[in-house]
Amino acid sequence: MSRHTRARGLTLIELMIAMTIGLVLVSGAFKVYMDSSKTYGIHETQARLEENARYAYSVLEPDLRMAGYWGYAKGLSGILGTTPQTDPPATTLSGTASSSCGGNFGTDLATPIEGSNDSYTLGCSAYKGRSMPSADTITVRRAALLPTSVPASAVGPLRICSTRTSVALVNTVTACQADQSPAQNSAGTIHDLVVHSYYVARDSSTATGVPTLWRKSLNNVGTVPTFQDEEILAGVEDLQVQLGIDYTGTTGIVQQYVDPLAAGGLPAGVQIVALRLWILVRSDSLEMGFTDNRTYAYGNRATSNGTVHDLTAAGTAGMAYQPNDHYRRLLITRTVMIRNVLGT
Repeated sequence: MSRHTRARGLTLIELMIAMTIGLVLVSGAFKVYMDSSKTYGIHETQARLEENARYAYSVLEPDLRMAGYWGYAKGLSGILGTTPQTDPPATTLSGTASSSCGGNFGTDLATPIEGSNDSYTLGCSAYKGRSMPSADTITVRRAALLPTSVPASAVGPLRICSTRTSVALVNTVTACQADQSPAQNSAGTIHDLVVHSYYVARDSSTATGVPTLWRKSLNNVGTVPTFQDEEILAGVEDLQVQLGIDYTGTTGIVQQYVDPLAAGGLPAGVQIVALRLWILVRSDSLEMGFTDNRTYAYGNRATSNGTVHDLTAAGTAGMAYQPNDHYRRLLITRTVMIRNVLGT
């Protein structure tokens, strides 16, 4: 008798068990994928925040570090042609344009660093007139690092004429060339004048409601200097500054950090030798499933003054920040030593 082999398939129960196992494996793989994707997104956002913060400081640090740099001359007691903000606006060198952010604001070279605490106090409007109410501002005045080469007949923007014995603020190269022939016969250099004021506004140039770090810059293009807004970095929610003070004016060592002061706010002989900066950077977009409920206390923002959930609101000065929203943030602080204090 021949033996026949019967073909046997899967029973319904076996099929259902196989499908269940398959679904479990697929679900597990999908969850791993989603978790990995979410983790990648978080790391990408954090990396972007760190990159943005580094960029902001790459602009601020070199600029602020060179405050009071005037070329060759060191340790001068005065600069020819400069006009303090406490005097009536001068018109002989630059017309009224350099005073558009305040009387003699662009020509007060005796004040290489000044700022405002928890407010925007410049005489010229912030971008769209919408400054961040309780952010600090910081202004730096100095000569450009590299000398500029201009024809002898050039007349126009403000420049620094620097020899080893004198510094003069001029707007004609002829005047600068005359100043370059002192009795010591030491050659001088011509540098563009740099005046930068950093502040935070509520908007970027491309989007309303995106807080942004801006800079008022004395524009030395053309014959009349004007202050113009330059966008530095979108996503910066806050800038807080403290000044490192040497009360003796002789050691170059920080004895105390104080909130920023306007020109003339420090006693005579006191030197600003360092700056402490805090920048709070916000992510580009909301992240669903995430809530930033941390409390940010930095600079003069302290929990003892209360907490606030919106930095754009009035009356937030000195208060710690607890956003409770869906943006990720990064707070980075740096200390910048001023190189050109005490005439060094």
